[in-house]
Amino acid sequence: MRARARAESSDAGAASDAAKPSPRRFRPEQQGLRALAAGLVVAYHVWLDRVSGGVDVFFLLSGFLITGQLFRACARGRIEFRPMWGRMIKRLFPAALTVLLVTMGAGVLLLPEHRWFQTISEVVASALYLENWRLAADSVDYFAQHDTASVVQHFWSLSIQGQFYVVWPLLVALVALVARRAGWGLRPALLAALGTTLAVSLAYSVWLTALDQPLAYFSSLTRVWEFALGGLLALVIDAIRLPRPLRVLLGWAGVAGLVSCGLVLQVGTVFPGYVALWPTLSAALVLLAGATGSRAGADRFLSSRPLTYLGDLSYALYLWHWPVLLFYLIGRDQPAVGPRGGAVVIAVSLLLAAATHHLVEKPVRESRIGVTTRWGAYRFAVLALLPVLVAAGTWQLVSTQRASFALELDDPGHPGAHAIEAGAPLLDPRVNVLPPFAALPDQFDTFPDEECTISPRHAELRICTVDPDGPPSRRLVVAGDSHSQQYIAALRPLVEERGWQVISMGRGGCPFTARSHHADPVEREACTTWNSAVVEEIVATRPDAVLTMASRDVRAGLKEWTPPGFVEQWRTMDEAGIPVVAVRDSPRYSYEPSECVQKHGLDAPRCAPPRARYLAAEPPYTALPDVPPNVSFVDFSDYYCTSEVCPPVIGNVLVYLDDNHVTAAYLQTMSRAVGDRLTEALGWHATPVVAVEPPR
Repeated sequence: MRARARAESSDAGAASDAAKPSPRRFRPEQQGLRALAAGLVVAYHVWLDRVSGGVDVFFLLSGFLITGQLFRACARGRIEFRPMWGRMIKRLFPAALTVLLVTMGAGVLLLPEHRWFQTISEVVASALYLENWRLAADSVDYFAQHDTASVVQHFWSLSIQGQFYVVWPLLVALVALVARRAGWGLRPALLAALGTTLAVSLAYSVWLTALDQPLAYFSSLTRVWEFALGGLLALVIDAIRLPRPLRVLLGWAGVAGLVSCGLVLQVGTVFPGYVALWPTLSAALVLLAGATGSRAGADRFLSSRPLTYLGDLSYALYLWHWPVLLFYLIGRDQPAVGPRGGAVVIAVSLLLAAATHHLVEKPVRESRIGVTTRWGAYRFAVLALLPVLVAAGTWQLVSTQRASFALELDDPGHPGAHAIEAGAPLLDPRVNVLPPFAALPDQFDTFPDEECTISPRHAELRICTVDPDGPPSRRLVVAGDSHSQQYIAALRPLVEERGWQVISMGRGGCPFTARSHHADPVEREACTTWNSAVVEEIVATRPDAVLTMASRDVRAGLKEWTPPGFVEQWRTMDEAGIPVVAVRDSPRYSYEPSECVQKHGLDAPRCAPPRARYLAAEPPYTALPDVPPNVSFVDFSDYYCTSEVCPPVIGNVLVYLDDNHVTAAYLQTMSRAVGDRLTEALGWHATPVVAVEPPR
């Protein structure tokens, strides 16, 4: 984390407190506290695959240190912004940008190509201290949620701290200016301002965590209270006098709280609401204990040479441990490192951290950069950023070129699903596969804005339409989650070939059901509300048919089922006189088939699991006793699996874009089969009736 960001301070005055600023004292236990927090972050990530709460300790420490420095600067007269931010640049940029450059180089060599675009965008966001907002945006984007953990994902916390270092001095300066003009004391004014900030941010954090925890986790606004808590402690700590035995007890209570936090709490899924008070208050206890002078005090342990040195390395260690961990897992093709592998990851991270600290951080921090010239540190920042941004831009250009492709339905080299129909070989090693691996992130079938509108009946319902040139011969609504929506890639060619109009009413993670089974209660309620809106819209639109999913969870162990809520929804359509064609779901894997073939080869047996592991001979809906008469079932399983295995490549076309979504390219090659099966199931082989415009 931002180990020991040196920031001086600034702002205009504070008359009554100017004569008595708080003394600046070296507190060796802070270095040990940093070391403990960094060690917990690394150990929990590497060995326990959990989040420790150590990041919250860094937030509190940053608020404690910077607020104290800013208060002393204001008491002396004013905050010197330019040199203060210049020192922060010298402290933060060298190690962070070095790690980003090395990570990009390793990424080109080790990362699967379909992860390149994600990594590039996150590297740029990290270099500009915006990674937390990038991840916050992804947390509410269903398709982005399927991105694999990024090798620079840990920069989210550094981004929040970087934003804090810019905004916090301005806030303190404003409070000091108001206090001086109003004749208030600086300390009381800052206590009031920081107390208000803490209360508002903590309340917002609790509210947003309950509403949308992934978004709250990465938001800067839900973390401000942790910095404010540290700032409040900095303003009052010198006035607190506690007996030594109590301080010894507080110190060890704080250490125990920090170590146990990640074990007791699921930090990654419940933070940063009120439960984040656990690690922050634990760290506050250690600071309140201070230097006890007791041989039994926690400060004796925290002030030991090994821990203070590890505190010096904490920033670089945090930067290195995550990419080292992920590259180890990728290189070894393992889901976890194990005890011995974890020791290797930590040892390598420590060596890289030590090298970075002594060869990069210290030389720059102790250099004359920004000292001999007023804007030297800022020129250094630009020069340091340029290699990262140029490298990222070059990688982006190469990735874009590698992702470019065109697939024609009659391409003999890439027949896709036609190879199944013709009984032809599924893989021709002389021909490349499509889509290119780098293009996989774009293989979700999406709609341009001009094809979409918001329902006049329900603001939460987005409706997208693909229209033929003339009046539609049939009007088909595709309703439900991303698995049903992906079939639109197969339906698009039929819009012109058969004159169909395809209407999408989709929402990621929300199947067409009367009873959502989403694990998140907030999302469950949202899906239920959305489904009600879809039903009302379909009934008002009166399409010729509705296409949706007939089952879900086609996973290893034959876990496929048809939820009762599906049948309820079909019955509602039956009562409205609207036919339903229900499609059997495609397999969902515990790995990514396309990534598997990148690592092990296009014909690697380990990438083509047995069909019998996922698909029973009879789909679950055949045993349902209460299927309404308006439902026709269609099973495309034979297009995803042969009689023996489920190949990742069929007809030289990649079948999956991630662990469960079929590529738009492969579905495009299924277009004729989809059209024929729907026509047969719905009896559309008769003379079509031109549909009238739906009511609005």
